[in-house]
Amino acid sequence: MKLPRRLRHGEEATLVEHLEELRGRVILSLLAVGIAFGVAYAFHTDILDWLKRPLPDDRQDDLLTLGVTEPFFLSIRISVYAALAASLPFWLWQLWSFLAPAVDERQQRVMASFVLFAALLFAGGIVVAYFVVLPPALDFLTNYNDDQFNVQLRASSYFSFVTAVLLAIGIVYLLPIFVLALVRLGILSSRTLRRQRRLGYVLAVAVAVLLPTVDPVSLAFEAVPLLILFELSIWLSVFFERRWRAAGVVLPAR
Repeated sequence: MKLPRRLRHGEEATLVEHLEELRGRVILSLLAVGIAFGVAYAFHTDILDWLKRPLPDDRQDDLLTLGVTEPFFLSIRISVYAALAASLPFWLWQLWSFLAPAVDERQQRVMASFVLFAALLFAGGIVVAYFVVLPPALDFLTNYNDDQFNVQLRASSYFSFVTAVLLAIGIVYLLPIFVLALVRLGILSSRTLRRQRRLGYVLAVAVAVLLPTVDPVSLAFEAVPLLILFELSIWLSVFFERRWRAAGVVLPAR
């Protein structure tokens, strides 16, 4: 298979050439996911052990499976999730390589910086979720009213919960990128953000409430970083507004 060539900014190409490039990049992305899946499945027991570690020590061997096929399909599903996460940088790069020629070189560098910043924020969200949010949340939830209930953990429900929490908090940590995009589009401004700071705090807490964990312990661990991220978004908006205006970018006054 011929590897797709990245076009330069302003370089003309026919529709067929664009479609061929897109097809090549999709195939490469699928191959990357397939290779990552093979590696993830080879180490799926280690991945399962890693996902179980946030549980209290006395609960890590209590996960139940119901049905003959559940252990197999659960291992496959976790391997698919791990493969998608591991290959994410590659297929995002393929997507960017396809779209980049529509943007001039200067803006390409800016976009690359934003993508790197977004990747770091997403990874930071997963780290916080795994080490800070999940252990106290699972300890609270699995021991809540344990004198009234025979608390048993189904493996599929547990792993679905953990992966949902990791993904949701990772996405929520992209808040500064989302706010900067709205500022760049002129929908928001740093002045508006500062003026509506209290409303932003309320919305940040509301987002924390909507995340998969529902206990007060995890809510506190989720809300505080979100408030810090919102404050960071305000000052990043101030910084980038000054840079954009210095570069001659016209931003609507709000």
